[in-house]
Amino acid sequence: MTGPKEIDRQRPPLRRFLPLGVIVSGLVLGYALGLHHYLSLDYLADSRLALKSIVAAHPVAAPAGFIGLYALAVAFSFPAASVLTVFSGFLFGWLVGGLIAIVAATIGATALFVAARSACGGYLKARVGPFAAKLSEGFERDAFSYLLVLRIAPFIPFFMVNIAPAFFNVRVKTFLAATLIGILPGGFAYAWLGAGLDSVLVAAEATGQEASIGDLLTPEITLAFAALALVAALATIVKRTWASRMQ
Repeated sequence: MTGPKEIDRQRPPLRRFLPLGVIVSGLVLGYALGLHHYLSLDYLADSRLALKSIVAAHPVAAPAGFIGLYALAVAFSFPAASVLTVFSGFLFGWLVGGLIAIVAATIGATALFVAARSACGGYLKARVGPFAAKLSEGFERDAFSYLLVLRIAPFIPFFMVNIAPAFFNVRVKTFLAATLIGILPGGFAYAWLGAGLDSVLVAAEATGQEASIGDLLTPEITLAFAALALVAALATIVKRTWASRMQ
C-alpha cells in the first residue's frame, strides 16, 4: 500500500502547492487593494441603505452574489466570517440570512481545506514520531466528532479549523458535514444579531445621532447574545464529554 511519504514524492510539488499558493496570493492581494475595509460594521453602517436597495432590486442575484463573496472571503482566509454573517442577517433576515451564511461559509471552508490538504495531507503521520502518529490515527478515526467540537467552540478562529484538519487524513465529506452542522448555532445567532442591528441603525438615523453601545441593548440583540452564550455552553458540554471518552 502506498503511504503518505510515497504519495508526497509521486505528486509534483507545483501541483501540490498551487491551490494553496493561489489562496495565499489572493489574501495578500485583497489586503493590498484594501478589500478588508469593506468587511466591517463601519462599512455596513455607512452603506446600509444602498445595500438594502440592491437586495430589494435583485431578490435572486443578491443572495447568490453574497454567497459567492462570502465563500471567497472564507476561502482566502479573510478574518471576517462573523462580520459577514451579521451582514447576511442584516440584509436578508435572521432565518434566510443565517442559511445563506452557513452555506457560504461551508463552501469557502471546504475549498480552503481541500487546497491545504493537497499540500499538507498526511504530513503529521508521515513525519512525526509514534506517539503523535497514534494521536493522528485517533483523530482520523473520530474526525467528525473532533471537528464538530472545534466548530461549535466559539473561541477557536474559524480559519484555523479550516486548515488544521488538512494535516490529517480527513475525508472531504467528513469535513463538510462536521462544518455544516457545527456552524449552525453560531451562524443563526450572528444572523439574528445582524437582524437586530437594523433596528438600531434605523433608530439612530431617526434621531440624527450615531449608534452607541447603549443603543445595541435591544431585545433582538439581547436574544442574539443569549444564543451565543448557549453556543459557548454547548461547546463546554461537548468538550467535557469528549474528554471523558478519551480517558
